[in-house]
Amino acid sequence: MFKKITGLFNRYQSPEDENRLLQSLDRTRLPHHIAIIMDGNGRWAQRRGMPRSLGHRAGVESLRNIVQLCSELGIQVLTCYAFSTENWKRPVEEVNFLMNLLVEYLHKELDELHGKNVRINAIGRLSELPQGAREALENACRTTAGNSGLILNLALNYGGRKEITDAVIKIAQQVKENKIDVKDIDEKLISEHLYTAGLPDPDLLVRPSGDYRISNFLLWQLAYTEFWLSDVMWPDFRRIHLIQAILAYQSRERRFGGLIKK
Repeated sequence: MFKKITGLFNRYQSPEDENRLLQSLDRTRLPHHIAIIMDGNGRWAQRRGMPRSLGHRAGVESLRNIVQLCSELGIQVLTCYAFSTENWKRPVEEVNFLMNLLVEYLHKELDELHGKNVRINAIGRLSELPQGAREALENACRTTAGNSGLILNLALNYGGRKEITDAVIKIAQQVKENKIDVKDIDEKLISEHLYTAGLPDPDLLVRPSGDYRISNFLLWQLAYTEFWLSDVMWPDFRRIHLIQAILAYQSRERRFGGLIKK
């Protein structure tokens, strides 16, 4: 099934095709929360004989287009996996470039995002980011805090296992201080202690680049998320690909472990 869907991409490249597919969307059944693993930047560049850094820069252009589309469609939350806790293992030069690119993106795009009523949020162990990245992120979140449109949720220094670990530590501390009883611990309480507290779980996960794994991303939240996989590298990912993903999402029956009532 995934291969069949992926094979459709190259047939829909013109603005006319994009508009036609846009008209096919059921605006009453759009996903509230879309999560994207922005993968394939380095490989995209290397296949073209370019430095990996140019792949990351090209990926920023894809992010810009996808944020714009989600804002236009009225999507509530877009969570983008930008930098994982494992990405620190990469060469220092690449890590530094990625952190500087984050600062550059936030500085260049902030006014436009703010003008489009986008609210910037971030999840992960943010205190461990370099000072410049932290300050740019804090400024962007503070500036857009009052906006009521799309929530652009950037996962930075994020790891799903660390997120759950941090939630367990917080809950254990509350039990130790007699603020809650062990009997109070349930799924709702755990969700309230995750980085994504207050946000709906993703309805749709998009994974470009041809990999078939979730890479330690939103382990708790993806329990009943619909997955959509693509061979397209993130720098080549266009608005039309996300529209195709949403159309595929709308063609599925979401049962959440139960049965569809006839």
